[in-house]
Amino acid sequence: MKLASKKFHLAFASAILVVTGCSKKPSRPDPASTLLGPQGGGANIVAAAPTNVDFNPNAPQLQARSDFDPNGENRVALQGQTVYFEFDQSSIKASEREKLKSAKDYLDKNPTHRLVLEGRCDWRGTSEYNLGLGDRRASSTKKYLQSIGVSADKLETRSKGSLEASKNADDGTMGKDRRVELIVIDPSASAARPL
Repeated sequence: MKLASKKFHLAFASAILVVTGCSKKPSRPDPASTLLGPQGGGANIVAAAPTNVDFNPNAPQLQARSDFDPNGENRVALQGQTVYFEFDQSSIKASEREKLKSAKDYLDKNPTHRLVLEGRCDWRGTSEYNLGLGDRRASSTKKYLQSIGVSADKLETRSKGSLEASKNADDGTMGKDRRVELIVIDPSASAARPL
């Protein structure tokens, strides 16, 4: 008898919660009484923008930071200095060394910047092997940059292996996939980046 009584009380309490807990939905505010007004989409904000801004073409302008992504990486600044490798090799060809000298010059002119050396491979080989090969390519690039005077604390390495390589590509495309990209790090965002 007590079990039936407990079940009854439990069912009764549940029914009361359902009835009282399901009150009507809250009403939405009238658009005319909101910050944006009935036009919505910020029409009133644009109209309220200041129009008396003085522009002085001779004043020093801040450098545009549009080349840096949200992670503080700039892949454009040294894009022309990408180092390419032979199939299954991590040694830097003599023809590629001038690019790294240009990267050193860039760092000399921008002493607060750092570089990420991102090793990549073509699609052939296992993922694990290509990650290792990409790491060896990035490390050999770092070692060469250090040999010409770049401080080790200005350089980081990482490997993408064949993660973004073109599958079943022709020889020309595969040659472009075998590379180390030089990515500039924004000094203001570098403190937030994990090492």
